[in-house]
Amino acid sequence: MKFAVNYATAQFGVDPSHLIRFAQHAEECGFEAIYVPEHVVLYRGATFGGVEFPPTMPIADPLETLSFVAAATSRILLGTGVLLLPYHHPVVLAKRLATVDALSGGRMRLLTVGVGSLPGEAAGVGVDYHSRGRRADEAIDVMRLLWAGDASGVDFDGEFYSFTGLVSYPKPVGAPTLPIHIGGSSRAAARRAALRGDGYFPGGMPTPDERAAQWRTASGGGRPMEYTRWGSIEITEQGISGYASQGVTRLVVGVTAPTLAEQLDQLSAFAARLF
Repeated sequence: MKFAVNYATAQFGVDPSHLIRFAQHAEECGFEAIYVPEHVVLYRGATFGGVEFPPTMPIADPLETLSFVAAATSRILLGTGVLLLPYHHPVVLAKRLATVDALSGGRMRLLTVGVGSLPGEAAGVGVDYHSRGRRADEAIDVMRLLWAGDASGVDFDGEFYSFTGLVSYPKPVGAPTLPIHIGGSSRAAARRAALRGDGYFPGGMPTPDERAAQWRTASGGGRPMEYTRWGSIEITEQGISGYASQGVTRLVVGVTAPTLAEQLDQLSAFAARLF
């Protein structure tokens, strides 16, 4: 089992010294990766699953945040949980992701993408909410094509994106393309993982049977597939065995303490107990 930690600027604010100390300590403790979430914009009344998002939540851009983390660390992998793929142009995003990977020495390896759940957010960036799944599928294909392409250029002709002879450098470090994990607990997300994903990272609160069905769908596409899940910072070895029995290969945990010192202590205690 691999272990990663989530850093939520919505919870901790955008304090550079806090972020850097947190990331460095997570690396020192032996966590594999640090994840950050994304919302491009919020608005009054933005609600999902019965939870309303305060519009003033300081949710920082994930790739800018991870670039900042990469500059202050040397080993820890960089992850998104999740990046809202339909709200980014894939030609531009492919360049940004490959740049972060190159400048971090090949650590942008836990990109997890989702399609978003707030209609007003889609409207804010000019995307038809009902097309976002098809846009995400096409964007994955576009990015992989650009990363794998050479100096002769690549062509694409889709519903949303079309181009001829495009060349995109720099390339991912030591790999033809970056891995792309699929986030989301819907049936469509599980199918997307089976067809296009290198990993599956569901959220939500489905029943055990629903969770098992999601994983059967996601892992049934014949692709090598990592299985990432959210876990508690207080989890025990018995709890980890339960996840492992379901096929989980990575847990992402979040700290719950209010102060930085207490958060670092939580990370240390987790590492001492389980690493």
